[in-house]
Amino acid sequence: MRVYGVELSFNNKAEVLQLPINPSEMEVDETGRGNTYDVVGIGEINVIKDRQLTTYSFNGLFPAQWYPFVTTDDLLHPVEYIKMIEKWMTTKRPIRFIFTSDTYDINTPASIESFTWKEVAGSGGDIEYTLQLKKYVFYAARKIVKESTNGGSRVQKKKAAARPNDKQQPKTYTMVAGDSLWKVAQMKLGNGARWKEIQQLNRIKDVEIKRLPIGKVLKLP
Repeated sequence: MRVYGVELSFNNKAEVLQLPINPSEMEVDETGRGNTYDVVGIGEINVIKDRQLTTYSFNGLFPAQWYPFVTTDDLLHPVEYIKMIEKWMTTKRPIRFIFTSDTYDINTPASIESFTWKEVAGSGGDIEYTLQLKKYVFYAARKIVKESTNGGSRVQKKKAAARPNDKQQPKTYTMVAGDSLWKVAQMKLGNGARWKEIQQLNRIKDVEIKRLPIGKVLKLP
């Protein structure tokens, strides 16, 4: 059985937040976007446009004490989780949202659209929170360049280089505690099933897969 959990990270995993208690539910909103018009002789028509960006919403708890259902060995004080999320929001940069379950996975850059929290009375400092994320699409501006011709002038668009995803993807990855080839493939290649490509590229034997050392540098396809 695969592990159910939510991980948020910033600046290509320079900072990682593993939710200490898994949300009881994950709400995914994929809304279409269309316009309705009345056309003489036809009646009402609907013009279908591109979908809106997907939003992800969930509620959770930052515990101030240890509970049996806490999923991490490195439990932070609730205020530390709040400070980290608020700091990320201040940068106006996207984060990386990874959700893993038995049925499906989500691995996407996202913006933090809403973060609300409150202290639970009588709990000794537990914090209840609600987090709403929106899928983020990287984009780059196009520079307008004017060129003169014999017949006058014309405007030509010069395409700028595409902005990298999160941060320029490195060609290598250094393993940390809790890593596996599947997790590295999911995180760096966007598909955990590609772990065998990493194994073959680094000439890792089957018997070595479960005991790869922390600090091992892996070449990425």
